[in-house]
Amino acid sequence: MQDTLSKEQAFEDKIARGQVIEPKDWMPERYRKQLIRMMSQHAHSEVVGMLPEGNWITRAPSLERKLVLLAKVQDEAGHGLYIYSATETLGADRKELIDQLLAGKAKYSSIFNYPTTNWADIGAIGWLVDGAAIVNQTALAKCSYGPYSRAMLRICKEENFHNKQGYQIMARMMRGTKQQQEMAQDAMNRWWWPALMMFGPSDKNSPNSEDLMRWKVKLYSNDDLRQRFIDRTVPQAEAIGLTIPDKELKWNDKTRHYEHGEINWEEFNAVISGNGPCNKQRMNQRIKAHEDGKWVRQAAEAYAAKHYN
Repeated sequence: MQDTLSKEQAFEDKIARGQVIEPKDWMPERYRKQLIRMMSQHAHSEVVGMLPEGNWITRAPSLERKLVLLAKVQDEAGHGLYIYSATETLGADRKELIDQLLAGKAKYSSIFNYPTTNWADIGAIGWLVDGAAIVNQTALAKCSYGPYSRAMLRICKEENFHNKQGYQIMARMMRGTKQQQEMAQDAMNRWWWPALMMFGPSDKNSPNSEDLMRWKVKLYSNDDLRQRFIDRTVPQAEAIGLTIPDKELKWNDKTRHYEHGEINWEEFNAVISGNGPCNKQRMNQRIKAHEDGKWVRQAAEAYAAKHYN
């Protein structure tokens, strides 16, 4: 018991000094489990996130747009692999994590349960959804767990390209025909609030945030990150002529931040509980993709058994 207490104290001291925890370092079991939960959800989100955009690869308006979108979807697959690999350093089994996702036992970002109904939605995802991800992931790049923070460094660089790609789509549509402008504004109206929900509810309502903040896995509160996203994104929208769908949005000269309206947390809870517009569709697509790829996994395992055992 005393040995465990001394190890916990050494761990806490290391965190307090801002040092990085590596896989072979001693860590509390709750720290390990919280990281597995958080990182696996992140990895699942990257993989499921390919689905709403993948639908538009063949329908992109030009060959250039097809190539860019294809590259982006491939990037998202790579991000999932980086984070699954980082999660394995904690002793997690990748197959078990994926099985939990396919069985509906694991969560992923609620944003990917909304439909992409036209090309403007691809712009909105790149600009708003990836923009929100960047705000969150740049903070994670400084988190206390080494493999996770290092994975974020490359992911953030690639997400910045995704964000610019999405903003460019929206900017070009706002310089186009009246119909294109209306499509862009409609996408903005539908994706703005779900993008704000990506940061989750206030930390006072979270049973995990206190430990994650103390252990410097999370460096900022959900509300702080959401505020950063709003402050950064509103001027971008104004620059290309898009209107934020929030009548209560206003600049506060005293706080130097934008104030915003109330988020519909009932909708958020419904979506993460499996009752969003596309929850069942996304899971069915993911299960089918997993089953269709079974022969590839079997071939890889056979090759490894023959050449590396």
